[in-house]
Amino acid sequence: MAGRSPARFLAPLALLAVAVALFMVVSSSLKDSGGSTAPGQRTGNQPSASPTAEGKRQRKGPRRYRVKAGDTPTSIADKTGVPLDEILRLNPDLDPQTLAPGQRIKLRE
Repeated sequence: MAGRSPARFLAPLALLAVAVALFMVVSSSLKDSGGSTAPGQRTGNQPSASPTAEGKRQRKGPRRYRVKAGDTPTSIADKTGVPLDEILRLNPDLDPQTLAPGQRIKLRE
């Protein structure tokens, strides 16, 4: 034990000091902001969305789907999350009996 350095205690002490400092910063920032915010309530430091972005509906996912062997309109709707009625509306000439692998169908406008 004579060869051990007293510096071996510094790492745990430094870790403890960082944890205490982090706790103090977080608790003081929560206290300054008035605690937690309710869902949908914005705090002062969050950027506001532009008026044009709020009015538009953002659609996610691909605009087209490439048919694979064994696909049916119902299975495509299940895989993509697009309602079957929407797929049929966007593809009026779609015939479930003649779906061919590699055929592309619309999912979004």
